[in-house]
Amino acid sequence: MHLPVIILMGVSGSGKSTLGTAIAAEWGMVFFDGDTFQPPSNIQKMAAGIALQDDDRWPWLNALGAAVRAREPGSGAIVACSALKRSYRDRLRALIGDPLLFVLLQLPPHVLAERLTLRRGHYMPPSLLESQLDAFEPLDPDEQAIELTADQSMTATVASSIIAAAIGRR
Repeated sequence: MHLPVIILMGVSGSGKSTLGTAIAAEWGMVFFDGDTFQPPSNIQKMAAGIALQDDDRWPWLNALGAAVRAREPGSGAIVACSALKRSYRDRLRALIGDPLLFVLLQLPPHVLAERLTLRRGHYMPPSLLESQLDAFEPLDPDEQAIELTADQSMTATVASSIIAAAIGRR
């Protein structure tokens, strides 16, 4: 069976890495955390409270897309990546080549801010949340995607079940 690439997307603090790690383990798929593909210059900017621009993001998206494409063909993957703009999602589609399902993890801004404030050891400061929310472009009807509310009831098991139903995986 040819498995899809599932991209968990959303702004920082939405739970992409947490859910992605758990779902990948449950399904026996490889997990790619987009944060690990950020070039040092991007990490330095964000740590300093400077929002990334499109030109900053292209090398990151290119590296992430190339890594996902290099995995074993047909093996599927779970990817955590903000994918905030349609152009970023289009770039990932072109680079990866396999069918992609985007899963948008949504939370109210005040919950995201609280999560970012409580998070330790991450370079993304809470002060950049607003810039991510401003940059976000909603999914278009022609994009293969589902939207989930990633609140406290959204456990990895619930997310896994919803995503499995969306792709027809039993």
